[in-house]
Formats: sequence, C-alpha cells, structure tokens
Amino acid sequence: MSQIGAPRGRTCSRSPRSRTLRSVATLTSAVLAVTVLAGCSSGDEADETPAAAQDNAPAARDKVADGGTLRWAVDAVPTTLNTFQADADGTTSRIAGAVLPSLYTLDERGRPRLNEDYLESAQVVETEPKQVVLYKLNQQAVWSDGREIGAPDFVAQWRALSGRDTAYWTARNSGYERIEKIERGKNDLEVRVTFSKPYADWQSLFTPLYPKQVMGSPNSFNDGARTTLKATAGPFLLKSIDRKNGDVTLARNPRWWGQPAKLDSVVLKAVPRAERAAALAAGTLDLAEIDRSTAERISLALRDARAGRSGAQAALAHGPGSSITPSKALKSWALAHGSDEEKAEEVQAAREKNQKAIAEYASAQDILAKYVVRKSLEPAYTQLSLNGESGPLADERVRRAVARAINRQELAESVLKPLGLPARPPGSHLALAGQAAYADSSDALGDQDTKEARALLADAGWVPGGAERKPVEAGTKAGSEAEKKKAAEKAADKGEKTGSTDADSTKTDSTKSDAAKTDAKKKDSDTASDEGLYIVGDDKPGERRAAPAPVIGAGGPENGTHILAPAPAAARQSAALLARAEALDTGTGAARAAQSVARTDKGVAGAYAPRGTAAPVTAPDAAKALGKDGKALSLRFVLPSGPGSESLRAVGDRIVRMLDAVGIRTEVTKVSDESFFKDHIASGDYDLALYSWPASAFPATDARPIFAKPEPASDGSLLVEQNYSRVGTDRIDQLFDQAAGTLDEEEARDLVRQADARIWAAAGSIPLYQRPQLVAAKADLVNAGAWGLAAPRYQDIGFKKANTSKGAERNR
Repeated sequence: MSQIGAPRGRTCSRSPRSRTLRSVATLTSAVLAVTVLAGCSSGDEADETPAAAQDNAPAARDKVADGGTLRWAVDAVPTTLNTFQADADGTTSRIAGAVLPSLYTLDERGRPRLNEDYLESAQVVETEPKQVVLYKLNQQAVWSDGREIGAPDFVAQWRALSGRDTAYWTARNSGYERIEKIERGKNDLEVRVTFSKPYADWQSLFTPLYPKQVMGSPNSFNDGARTTLKATAGPFLLKSIDRKNGDVTLARNPRWWGQPAKLDSVVLKAVPRAERAAALAAGTLDLAEIDRSTAERISLALRDARAGRSGAQAALAHGPGSSITPSKALKSWALAHGSDEEKAEEVQAAREKNQKAIAEYASAQDILAKYVVRKSLEPAYTQLSLNGESGPLADERVRRAVARAINRQELAESVLKPLGLPARPPGSHLALAGQAAYADSSDALGDQDTKEARALLADAGWVPGGAERKPVEAGTKAGSEAEKKKAAEKAADKGEKTGSTDADSTKTDSTKSDAAKTDAKKKDSDTASDEGLYIVGDDKPGERRAAPAPVIGAGGPENGTHILAPAPAAARQSAALLARAEALDTGTGAARAAQSVARTDKGVAGAYAPRGTAAPVTAPDAAKALGKDGKALSLRFVLPSGPGSESLRAVGDRIVRMLDAVGIRTEVTKVSDESFFKDHIASGDYDLALYSWPASAFPATDARPIFAKPEPASDGSLLVEQNYSRVGTDRIDQLFDQAAGTLDEEEARDLVRQADARIWAAAGSIPLYQRPQLVAAKADLVNAGAWGLAAPRYQDIGFKKANTSKGAERNR
C-alpha cells in the first residue's frame, strides 16, 4: 500500500492573494491526518480558475432597457427577512442581497471584493496590540428613511450577534464574538472595529448590514424583522409581501445613490421546483432554477424552433401524438364512428383527451422556445458521508476502503457530462476550483483502487467467510481491534473506542509496535472519539460558530436513550446549517425545514444518534460475503425518495455497484424528503448517505464546526457541533483555529489546505462532484442566469434593448 498522503509529482504553487467564497453553510466530516505538503496544489492552471464559467448573458448597461418587471421563481415566501435567524432560507438571502448593504460581494472566482457603493475603503490599520479595522463609508450611502449609514448600525449589529445577550435568537455569530469594541472615527462615516484576538475572516462581517432599527433590540431582531424591514439601503426596496399568492415584490429604490436599477421591479414568485416546468410553459416566469428534465425540454423546444418546426409539429414528433401511426389513427377514427355506440363513445373521449394533450404540449413548446438554459456549476458539492459513530465504519480502514472503491471521476461524468459541464471531481472539502484556498489534496486518500480497497478490508479483519467464524469475543464491535490490542479491548468494554489518527501515528503500518503507536497518538493528540450518544447542535461554552440555515427535530429512532436539550443558541445554529443542506437536495425549503425545530423560550430540541449497527447482508450466499467475527459486512445506505432527488438516487445506484465489486454489501433505505435530514443525517441513523453542502467564502470560520472533533459531555455522551459524520481530530481543529487567527493571507490558505488534507485522509466524507446549476431565462433577459461562484449585481439585471429608438419598455 502506498504511503498515505504521499505527493505524486505535485508542485507547490501559490494562488493570488485573495480569499474565498462565502455562503452561510458548509458541511461534511472527516478525521485521520497526514504527513503531506497540504499547502501544495497540483500545479494545474485549472486550480486558478473556476471549473465552469458564468453563464448569465453579460451586457453593458447601455444595452439594457430601462424598466420592466422580472418574475423570478423562488422556493417559498420566506418566513423571516432576518438572515441571521435559523429559519432564514435562500429567498431571505436573495431579498437581503437586493435591499440591504453588502460591504463585500463575490466575484466570478468567489473572492470577496470591496463594494464601492457602500465603502470607500476598509483595511487593517493596526495589528499590535490588537487588530483594528477601519471602515470608511460612502458619504452618499443612506437608509431608505434618509438617515446615513454609520457607526450606530455597526454597533447595533455587533451587540446583537456577539452572543453576549442570549435574548437575541441568532443562528450565527462567528467573528462578532471576537470584537472587543467599535468606535466612531472622525464622524459616523468612519468606523473603527477592534478585535480581542486576530480574526482573518473580518471581511465576512457586516454583510448584510441591517439598520439599527432592526438590530437595536431583541424584540425587533426576533420578531420585527420577520415580516418587514423598517429601513433598507440597496438598489431595490421591499414593496410588499403577498403570502396568499406567494409573491414578494421589490421596487426600484428612489433614494439609491449608485447606478440605478434597470428594472422597475422584481417579483419573487413562490413556485415549487416540481411545478416550474408548468409555470415556464405557461409563460408566467422570466427566471427560474430548474432540474435536468426541464432543461432538456427547453433545449428540445429550441431545436424545434430553429428547425422551423411548430409546437403542433413537435407534439406529433416527440410529444403526446408521437405514438400515433397512420394505421392507429385510421383504426381510432373507425371505432369512433362505428356502430358500437358504447365503444365509439369511449374512443371519442380518448381522442378528445389526446387532442387536448397535443394542443397543450404544442402551446407549451411554442412558449418554451422563448427561453434559454443557462448553465454553470453551483457553489456547492455533493459528497458521500460515512458515519464513523460505530459499526464497521468506526474503523478508518473500512472508511478508506469504501473511498478507494469509488470511482469519483465516473460519478462526476454521469451527472455533469450529459449537461455539457466540466466533470472534474472536487479536490477539496473546503474550497472549489477557482477559489484562492483551493488545492487538490485528494492524494492524501488516493484514487480508486479495487486491490487497495480489498487489502484495507482484509487488514481490518473483513475477509470472505468471516461471517461464519466464531467471534473472538461476544459483543466486539468492528473497528475496535480487540483481537490485536488488550488496551483497546478494555476501551471497547468501557465504550471508549478510538478513531482515526494523524499519519504521524497512522495505523496502516502493520509492523509498527503497539507501544510506538500509543506514544505517537499521545504526542500528536489527533485522536477521534466515535462511540456513544451524540447531541447535535451543542457548542463549546462561549464559542458559538457560524452556521448557515436548516432543521433538526428531536431524537432519532427510539431506543431508550436519554435525551438532553442543547443550548438554545447552539441548537438554532445547528438547525440553520441542516436546513440549508436539506433545501439543496430534497427540494424542501430551508424555512419550512427549520419550522420543524421547536423554538421555545427554553431552547430547541436536539437530534441524537443511537449506537449504530451494521445492516443485514443482502447477498444470497452469505458465506461468500466479507465478514468478521461472525458478522457480515453490510452498510445501510440512506437516500431521499422525493421527486427532487432522482439524481442522488442514480448516483447511489452506481456507488452500490462499486462497493459490491470489493465485497462491501449495502442495504439501500429510501426515506421521505422530510425525514432524510432530520431523522437520519442529524441523528446519525445511517452508515452511508449522499447529500450536498454549499461552499464557503471563509472556510476557516464557516467550516470549523462542520469538521470539529466530537467532545465528551459531562454525562459521558459526546457533543457534536455540526459534524454529522461523527469523526474528527484535535489537529484538524487546531489548523482551523490557526487559520482563523492569522492575518497573513498566504499562511491562512496553507493552514486551510493542511486541514483539508487531513480531512481527506479521514475518509469521513468524500466529495464527488460540484452540483450543476441550471437556470431557465427569457432569451432577452441579460446579466442574469447561472452566476456560478459570483453574487448577482441586481441593478444591472434587465431586458435587452429592442432595435428601436424607443428602447424596450416592458409591462408585464
């Protein structure tokens, strides 16, 4: 077996001095560690650019018509307009982007760029004895009520999000808790922010910036900003929310000091993803994220239109009328006009129904031909999560065997190649291609290798016929290695299993002495705990970290386990993170997902993982299956069953076949979208699972709780932050903390890359492919579509000018 993390012809290269992409979420998990030049990239130029370019029909502002209304599909009308609350969703963020200040926005490579509409400058002006950032605000920047944006707004937001006042129901506060004080400079347009300890990701703060009327008191923060905003300051303002019809209307801001918005208004229309094809076919939308089947239908309509084929002709060629041959048509006509009146009536009804379907399809195709499909790669990736809580996957060798059995390139191509998108598997858990922190650290684990996977399984004791052998000791769990080490036997009896370690103390060298291994573990202190009861959402006291937005319900499967309630703020943050992930893969809106979190004055109920067991073997001949100590090697693979998860299930089928090739059996369990995250991912009730997580602009901050090592609670259970794979190491935590605490950008990136290499070696989560981003847009809509890593520039969105002197004013 090759050495873990051994670089294969890689060379160190530095990305440009910049940070990475921001999103309110990230997730996966991992453990183990490596002796590798984790700060080194492959030297491939592709690492310096996004995997796929933007596709948003860019146009100069003088080519964009003034006026018009954009009808933009969203998943749901948001339950809150406060992006810092647990049930904030994608629509909340979209509204905030259009109506509130963003001090930094993201460019096409996911790098934060100073927004000159709000800032003249922002820089670290002091590092000793404390870090001080000086913001100089645009002198024209004002709220919609006429008040200038200034220091009081910064102070109010810091106090609300610092975590010091628990009356604020905040879902994230990373960075704000490091602020020691905020002072007014020469005037209210100068803001001095002093940090108690260095904070690398300071550019993530105060975006979006809310007015002091929202942040100034718990009541206005918790309840007042849920349905309205007392003041805004963007190219658009919030005009109305019509919950009955599912519309949110944004209007051009007359007080906007920057380049004026091209559109008169933007109507965000709540259209579930399953209904968007019909809405587009009815012509009631101008812009909508869509699935693959809808994209294919639009492409077909465009091909028909370019070939001069009408909708009616298309219906006969590939629509409802495509199966009607001349002989079938003649027979149908004869029966409809025959002497058998009962049969004639039945056939006539069927003919009328078919003609109606043909007419509807023809009309729809004519309308769909007015759209185009814009595509890129979404700032999110899909990964295979391996639950290291207990059972076979508690042994890092088995996790790594699973990873080595999987052909990531094949999986990426199966999803992206049919769409004409680049199919390069992600090389990092913490950044995407094009971001400054990106480096391909997958060598720390290795590529697909069936022989190596089988060798790892054999080394872990999983051999053919092992299911029929008498156990060495009744009750011994996979991964405890009780037959090898007496010390580990005692630890297993006490429920104190050890997890993965750094490569400095790797277990893969079978000749290494037990004493040497023990000493190495103590030296590195990079050992993961992965046994017992897990509480989702509890943070270390005083260290509430950022968490994007989602849903956790109480409890996993009932097993008599004692349930503990996590701290309110920690549970809200955990809920926020999980709901964002749920919205990505199941089509469940993050806001609706977060509603399953019981929000009370006493806190939020947590989700807890039972002790895992291996799934029953599915092979017809168990004697030929891999086994150990009388138990067959079988893993429970949990997948969502809803209509928006077809792609995940197709990928899951391929993974099942890949695992079967190395002797790993799987039991596929399909569960409802509503319970997939809440009852399985969060509670740890799975062995394998597929789900997606957004990328982060500031991984040192946002990814820290996702990979944090579970810690023992006072009752002997383990606390997890948002590490749903239940594996982690002290060293990974240290690297994140160091990256967040250095003001040297290159050093911070190198530390993030080192953390990622260790996460790869842990094999707790395996990135498979960057998610496709498919957007249906009216053909004449410009500066809108698939933005990729970038943030939309709302004031530039509009409709292309017609070739007339009057322009192209629109009334929709």
